[in-house]
Amino acid sequence: MTTKTEFVERVAEKLNKPKTHVSEVLDSILETVRDEVAAGNDVTFVGFGAFSQGERAERQGRNPSTGETITIAAAKTVKFSAGKAFKDQVNGGK
Repeated sequence: MTTKTEFVERVAEKLNKPKTHVSEVLDSILETVRDEVAAGNDVTFVGFGAFSQGERAERQGRNPSTGETITIAAAKTVKFSAGKAFKDQVNGGK
């Protein structure tokens, strides 16, 4: 697993830029993706993937400690679909 700090260090090395600058840019990108998806917009990075909003319907569940049936409320979810180039790289292709 790569942490955000390690990720920022690797990008900073590749770009020969200060880690603080790379961290600010990454934070801005992630904030913008969150804002767009929360607003119901899809965010697509060609070759990487797409973030979108989904929905989970209300459903019945069970309280594990009491065994009582409960209703689990509907909720919005976040979806990520990997792009073809990303899938190909993960599967050993380039």
